[in-house]
Amino acid sequence: MFTGLIAETGTILSFEKTAGAARLRVAVPTLARSLHTGDSIAVSGVCLTALAITDAGFEADLLEETLQRTSLGGLAAGTSVNLELPTPAGTPLGGHVVQGHVDGVGRLTSLTAVDAAAPIDKTDWDLRIAAPPALARYIVEKGSIAINGISLTVAGVRLLTDEGVEIRVAIIPHTYAATNLHALKPGDPVNLEVDVLAKYAESRAKVQNETITEASLISQGF
Repeated sequence: MFTGLIAETGTILSFEKTAGAARLRVAVPTLARSLHTGDSIAVSGVCLTALAITDAGFEADLLEETLQRTSLGGLAAGTSVNLELPTPAGTPLGGHVVQGHVDGVGRLTSLTAVDAAAPIDKTDWDLRIAAPPALARYIVEKGSIAINGISLTVAGVRLLTDEGVEIRVAIIPHTYAATNLHALKPGDPVNLEVDVLAKYAESRAKVQNETITEASLISQGF
């Protein structure tokens, strides 16, 4: 399990496609020293297994399922990726529960400085992401969402004409600088993982043939 608090960013060295899978090589400034073969690591929100570890980085295999459901298959050498190790048991949860299981790929609409006259490290940022229609029902204002593995709070939701939604998120200077958000351009893909509690709540309601309301969620311990 992860919490969406990015430890550092790495750089894609290569992406080699093979029959039914692919091999990703990632350069890591410091985090690689904490890895052991077989460890889990989240790469821009995707839970992968670390292999061929060196002091400078690691490799990971990507199955066809991962290639189809995430943005990793389209990342070129030199691309920056967010990295996070699993959260040890008993550690305080600083973000929210993130599984590293991507639900869909969104697209960056815009990322603009709130105060254009301020230095980059002194202004907040307004992030807009277009999310696919299948995820719209899980995204709510003030709810949690992982974008490229970053635990973020939804500041606003706007319906789009294709039945998808545009997510608005406020980004503080630290998050802008310490993650790969500052390297993104409009139209770039981003990995989205919705709050798993929302999916469990929906599944429970379907099994019991219930309508989800605030009262029903409270009665079930959500």
